[in-house]
Amino acid sequence: MTTSSTPRLRLTPMRPRDPHEPGRVASTLELFFDLVFVVAVSVAAAQLHHALSEDHIAHGVLWYVVVFFAIWWAWMNFTWFATSFATDDWLYRVLTIFQMGGVLVLAAGIERVFDHEDFRVVVVGYVVMRVSMIAQWLRASRAAPETRRLALTYAGGIAVVQLLWIALMFLPHEVTLIGWLILVIAEVLVPVVAERRGEQTTPRHPHHITERYGLFTLILLGESLLASANAIIEAVHEHEELAPLIAISVLTLLVTAAMWWIYFWPPHHHAITTFAKSLRYGYVHFFVFAAAGAFSAGVEAQIDVITHHSKLSEFVASFTMTVPIAIFVLGIWWIALRENADRVVNIVVPLGAVLVLLDPIVPVPFIVTTVLMVAVVATLVVRPPITVGGDQ
Repeated sequence: MTTSSTPRLRLTPMRPRDPHEPGRVASTLELFFDLVFVVAVSVAAAQLHHALSEDHIAHGVLWYVVVFFAIWWAWMNFTWFATSFATDDWLYRVLTIFQMGGVLVLAAGIERVFDHEDFRVVVVGYVVMRVSMIAQWLRASRAAPETRRLALTYAGGIAVVQLLWIALMFLPHEVTLIGWLILVIAEVLVPVVAERRGEQTTPRHPHHITERYGLFTLILLGESLLASANAIIEAVHEHEELAPLIAISVLTLLVTAAMWWIYFWPPHHHAITTFAKSLRYGYVHFFVFAAAGAFSAGVEAQIDVITHHSKLSEFVASFTMTVPIAIFVLGIWWIALRENADRVVNIVVPLGAVLVLLDPIVPVPFIVTTVLMVAVVATLVVRPPITVGGDQ
């Protein structure tokens, strides 16, 4: 065998993956990639928790949304790219690890965003992540003539927006939020323009992509389980508040389990059968993911109220838990559940989400929410998803 048979630089051509590839599952690299987002999400949720407990609700929610967009958008872009072009050779791995470094830089800058409204470190980390994606798209454009125009549009669009993010750091502080909103719109339009402009769209492996979303949801729900454990830890030290802390821990576990049950009840791969549905599925997940992360912060804020370490009233603190739950459930119902459910489920699930918001007005905190969530799950148990095309 001659050396000419060895691929150049031992690289695998980055051609589009088969969207019907059997047995496609998340790779160990993708799982490794998700680990750094555990750090970023934890830091963002912790900062939101502190802002809520200090009764800086509007401030905390605003900056949580700002930093969570950067986390979510970078994760989502890599995830959809990987389902279409992943090669797992050494260069692909190096660029992915480089992107992970950007996530860690972003996580390091989150505290300054909340404390000083200084987002420069976050922007640097974000741009590092996006530069890695530019390199990946450029590489994809060289190996696949059929998607060359699409890949170059992605690379060019991402590059232009990153230059604008850098420019935003040097503009007056007063225009930061306006500039952020404009650039967020520009970011989310890049895939729309690229996919509409190309001769064909990127191939999407429905089972693989929805598995990736499910795995990230588990990461976010894990933050809530950590909050539940923290309630037990606090109970060990706060003997006077032992009963309410144990109660909030148990109820948090039950609600988190119900959120998991609701999320994974429908067959998600049916939700991305077209490009329009894929956009809806991907973009609405911002609210689903952000709500899951915010729920853990709300639980921590409730613990602070119980232990008298918060400036919030018990009434307001209850909303920090119920609002994220309602958003999470309504989001999943809208993008994945309703098309696979019968009339009863399509009434019970959204109605249960809305009724969750009534929890703060009852004298026993969080009990109503837990009962409602358990009732929703019970409904899903007795009324399984509607089979679509013989595939469930």
